[in-house]
Amino acid sequence: MTGTGRRRRLFVPRDRIADGRAQIGAAELHHLHHVLRLAPGAELEVFDGEGGAYTALLAEEGGALTLVLGPRIDAPAPRARVHLAFALARGERCDLVVQKATELGVAGLSPFEAARSMVRLDAERGAERARRWRRIAAEAARQCGRADVPVVDAPAPLGRVLALAPEGFRKVLFYEGGGEPLADVVDRAALGHLLLVGPEGGLAPEEVEACVTAGARLATLGPRMLRFETAGIVATALVQHLAGDLGGGK
Repeated sequence: MTGTGRRRRLFVPRDRIADGRAQIGAAELHHLHHVLRLAPGAELEVFDGEGGAYTALLAEEGGALTLVLGPRIDAPAPRARVHLAFALARGERCDLVVQKATELGVAGLSPFEAARSMVRLDAERGAERARRWRRIAAEAARQCGRADVPVVDAPAPLGRVLALAPEGFRKVLFYEGGGEPLADVVDRAALGHLLLVGPEGGLAPEEVEACVTAGARLATLGPRMLRFETAGIVATALVQHLAGDLGGGK
């Protein structure tokens, strides 16, 4: 399915939802007024980024706009949980990966600095970049109809990403040097999959060894050399499909 028709949706974090009302912040107010051009009495859908959605009525109370919410409706749990860890890259290529991986249904995104990454971020710049990616993920979730928003971590060393992999997740490193067919690596019985995509220059040998030591299986995306952002998007789509959450059937 493509597009979301004319459905009007707004993201409001769950900590700003209480007593049947959603607190409208400056960003949401701008979206309601200047993007959706809604007036009191308009109906829309609010999602809280944690899997809940609400029918909402835009109302004016005490001279201020508020959203009056219906009951919380829990979105169906995904059939597969996929986290994507990707190396930092120059330009807006990471933005594209975050956007498309969110549309494809990933539960988490973990950027990491690789030995051959062309980008180096200090803590302050890394935190700012993470905030940008969280905004991109929230907007992508709104547009594609998700009721949840993937967790987006601040950039971290590869070793930390491996160490903090969720318990029970199968780790899969997409390796340009070859590996097993992806269909043999994906395990529907696993609690989830952590996908590791390196920079265009590939991971250094010691990084590959660290991934394998941490339990990662090496997988291949085929004979063609893919750009960084293409590899991240394709890897996500294929694993989501094989794990049963993207046209994967029962």
